[in-house]
Amino acid sequence: MEMEHLDSIEVSEYTVTEISLAIKRAVQNVFGEVRVRGEISQMTLASSGHCYITLKDDKATLEAVIWRGQMSKLTHNPEEGLEIIAYGRLTTYPPHSKYQLTIDNFEVAGEGALLKLLEDRRKALAAEGLFSESLKKPIPFLPEIIGVVTSPTGSVIRDIEHRIRHRFPRRIVIWPVRVQGKGSENEIASAIDGFNSIKTEDDLPRPDILIFGRGGGSLEDLWSFNEEVVVRAVAASKIPVISAIGHETDHTLVDFASDLRAPTPSAAAEFAVPERLSLLSNIKDNNIRMQKAILKFLSNNDNLIIGLVRGLPRLSDLVEQKQQELDGLNERLVNGPERFLELKTQSLSFLCSAINVQKIIKDLVRNNSELKSFSLRLNMIFNNNYKFMKQKLSSMAARLESVSYQSVLDRGYTIVMDSKRNVITSSAEAVSGLVWSLKFKDGDVDVLVDKEKKYIRKNRPAEKKGSLL
Repeated sequence: MEMEHLDSIEVSEYTVTEISLAIKRAVQNVFGEVRVRGEISQMTLASSGHCYITLKDDKATLEAVIWRGQMSKLTHNPEEGLEIIAYGRLTTYPPHSKYQLTIDNFEVAGEGALLKLLEDRRKALAAEGLFSESLKKPIPFLPEIIGVVTSPTGSVIRDIEHRIRHRFPRRIVIWPVRVQGKGSENEIASAIDGFNSIKTEDDLPRPDILIFGRGGGSLEDLWSFNEEVVVRAVAASKIPVISAIGHETDHTLVDFASDLRAPTPSAAAEFAVPERLSLLSNIKDNNIRMQKAILKFLSNNDNLIIGLVRGLPRLSDLVEQKQQELDGLNERLVNGPERFLELKTQSLSFLCSAINVQKIIKDLVRNNSELKSFSLRLNMIFNNNYKFMKQKLSSMAARLESVSYQSVLDRGYTIVMDSKRNVITSSAEAVSGLVWSLKFKDGDVDVLVDKEKKYIRKNRPAEKKGSLL
C-alpha cells in the first residue's frame, strides 16, 4: 500500500548539477557573510598562490580557502595552530559535494593567541642563534651619518631629529616606510637591506648607525616588528642597529635581534649621539685638571732639583782638587823612569852576587858523567835481552818442526785421506769403490779400493810440499 502511495505523489526530478547549484544558492542565501572562529589545523599554499586551510574546534572541521588576490591584503599571515576569527562567505564546491568558507580576511582570536604565536616564534629564532650576544655590534661613539627607518609623517621622526639636533647635530638620512599593516614588514626589511647595500662611492651616504621604530600601539599594531623577515634583516645588518618600538613596556622580536634596544624613539636618539654640551664641559674640566697636574708636577720637580743642587760640591773645589792630582801625576811621570831603572839595576846586582858560577859548572860536569854511564848500562842490557830472546825463538821453532806432520812423512810414514781430504785412521772405513789419497813426503798418490780391498794406483800430479789439505 505504501508503494502505491509513493507512486501517486509527484516528485521533482533534478540533475546532479542542478541539485548541486540549488544547494549552493541555498547555503549562500541563508548564511551570506559570516564570522567563523576556529584553529588552523592544516594549511596548503598552492603554486597558483591560493591558500587552502582547515578550521577546527573540539567537535568539527571546516574547509576554507583564501584566494591569491586576498592573500596580500591580510593583516596577518596564516599559520598552523593559530586561532582566528575568519570573515568571509559560506559556499559549496560542487565537484566534491562539500561546503567551504571563502575567507576575505581574519584576525587573531584574542591577545593570548598572539602572545603564544609570538613566544613560539621567539624560541624558534633564538634556537637559530639570531639573538646571540656574539652577533651584537658596538655602537659608534659619535657617528657622522644616522639612518632612520620609520614613517615620514609620524611623531617618531620629529622626536629623533629634535633630540639629535639638541644633543649633537649630525646628518640624518630617512628611509620612509609604513610601520603598520599588511606588507609593512617587507618595506622595513627592504629599508634595512637597502642601507646596508649602499657603497662608499654611491651618491647616497652610507650611515654609521641605524635607528628604526614607531610610536606605541597594541600588540597587533606592532606586529610588523615581530615578523620573521624583519628580525632576519636586523640580525644580518652590518651597520649597528638601535630599535625603538613603542613605549618602554612594549617589546618586539626585533628588540632581541638589534644591537641596542631603546625604550622610546627619543631615547634611541640619546643612545646614538653624546650630548655636546656635556662633552664640552668634560673637556673643560679635563683641561683644568691637566693644567693643575702639570703645575704640580713642575713644582715638585723644582723642589727636587733644588735639593739635588744643594748636595753638589762647588765647581772651584772640584777644579782645585783635580789640579792638585794632575800636578802629582806629572811629577811621577817625570821622575818615574829613572827611579824604575835604578831599582831594576839594584835587583840585578843582588841576583848576580847570589849566583855561584863555579858550583854550577861542577854540577854540569858531574851530571854529564852520570848520563854517559847510564847510557852504557842501558845498551848492555838491551843487547843481552836481544840474544836471549833470539835463542829462545830458535829453540821453539826446532821443537815445532819436530812435531809437524812433514817430519813424520820424512821418516817413511804415509797419511791416508778420503776424497773430502778427511784423514782415514781405520781399515774398517775401506769401502769398495772409494778413492783414497796417500800422501808421501814427496807427493800424493790416488788409489781405488776394489771388492777385495785391493788398491789400484791412480797417478796424480804432486801437491806442494807441506800442504795437507
